[in-house]
Amino acid sequence: MKKVMVCLLALTFVMSITAFAQQDTMSQSTSDKTAAAAPLKTLKGTVKVEGDKVTFVSDKDQKSWDVMNPEELKAHDGHHVQLSAHVYADKNAIHVMNVKMLKGEKSETMSK
Repeated sequence: MKKVMVCLLALTFVMSITAFAQQDTMSQSTSDKTAAAAPLKTLKGTVKVEGDKVTFVSDKDQKSWDVMNPEELKAHDGHHVQLSAHVYADKNAIHVMNVKMLKGEKSETMSK
């Protein structure tokens, strides 16, 4: 009887580990799909802050993007910057990963 109980306990333990491993794999594939849907891009443009809302206006096409993590850009209001950001085109938003001030370059929106 003890052997049967030990075998059942071991079987339960193995099954729970297998279920956990499958769940972990599924969460990784979900995050990979999200990252693929929001590619990391390099953008140049101007930062605009209005209250708590921060937007980024691209030099390339003058498109305005909402910033998902505004604390990264609040100190750069009116500055011409280069960003590395995940672009969510369907949400018209970006998630900033890196900010670099551009020296000696004026934004077209700043000179108008």
